[in-house]
Amino acid sequence: MELILKYFPNLTENQVQQFEALEHLYKEWNSKINVISRKDIDELYLRHVLHSLGIAKVINFVPGSSILDVGTGGGFPGVPLAILFPESQFHLVDSINKKLKVINAVCEAIELTNVKTTHSRVEAIDEHFDFIVSRAVTTMPEFTTWVKGKIAKNQKNELKNGILYLKGGDLTEELKQYKTVKAFLLSDYFKEPFFETKKVIHLPLKYKV
Repeated sequence: MELILKYFPNLTENQVQQFEALEHLYKEWNSKINVISRKDIDELYLRHVLHSLGIAKVINFVPGSSILDVGTGGGFPGVPLAILFPESQFHLVDSINKKLKVINAVCEAIELTNVKTTHSRVEAIDEHFDFIVSRAVTTMPEFTTWVKGKIAKNQKNELKNGILYLKGGDLTEELKQYKTVKAFLLSDYFKEPFFETKKVIHLPLKYKV
């Protein structure tokens, strides 16, 4: 938890309590339903919570923003972002229902009211969002086909509407076809070795009906 306060010192008392509660809740649920790998659960705040919040170093979602989290797994990056941005709406989607059961229980326990979950493939979601977030569920070219037509027309935020993707390693080849893509190095914001090769990839997408 010290890690979160190190990089996000201006949290409200309620946000601090919500972030603090995550460790116990996820450890308890992980013993019943494995949503986080055994080796990662002990580094929950570094590898999952702070990693998710890397997106918040790139963008400060304005109130009323709508965000779709695709392949959310145990609720990352959606749950930490929803705590940080209580006036934005987060829709978390995963094809594995038991993972959403954990997310719903965690959100209920910490009284997080701006999260909606859906058990579905993302292609079946018929809504528009300002941003679509995810943590490296597939390659960017495949991901863009999944989320095609789901970007809202009107821009509210400084960054153009589109994808915010958490991914690591050398992405030169994977991203070379995109002229407007931008990679933000998380090592510019977080000093822990875990973030050395981690990035937030912003790919603006046009609104299409």
